[in-house]
Amino acid sequence: MTKRSATAPTPLRRTAGLLAGLALGVAVLAGCSSDGADTDCGLDACTVTFDRGVDASASILGVEAKLIGAQGDQVTVEVAGEHLSLTIGQQAAEVGGFAVTLDSVTDQQVQIRVARNAGG
Repeated sequence: MTKRSATAPTPLRRTAGLLAGLALGVAVLAGCSSDGADTDCGLDACTVTFDRGVDASASILGVEAKLIGAQGDQVTVEVAGEHLSLTIGQQAAEVGGFAVTLDSVTDQQVQIRVARNAGG
C-alpha cells in the first residue's frame, strides 16, 4: 500500500478555484433575465427599466416583474404575482417581502426599483 502525503494546492489551482467561485457568485447575484427590459441588480435590490409598447418582463431576485400598463404618471406592474398601481413619489408598495417603487415614466420607458425588505 502506498501512502500519499497531503499537499497544499498550488497557487495556480487556488487562483483557478477562486476565479470559478467568483464567476459563480456573480451569476447568482445577477440572477436575472429579461425580455423587453434592462436590469441593474445589486445584492438586495434591482432597478428594472421596461420598454413601453412591448410585452416586457424581468426575473429578478427570485421573482418575476412585469409591466402591465402605464397611463400618465400611474403605472401598473406585477411583482411576485401581485398587481401594484404605482405613482412617482409614492411610498414603496410592499409585496412578497419586497418594496417596490416607481422611479420614472417616459413615453419610451418605465423604471421601477425592487428591493428586499429588511428582515423579510
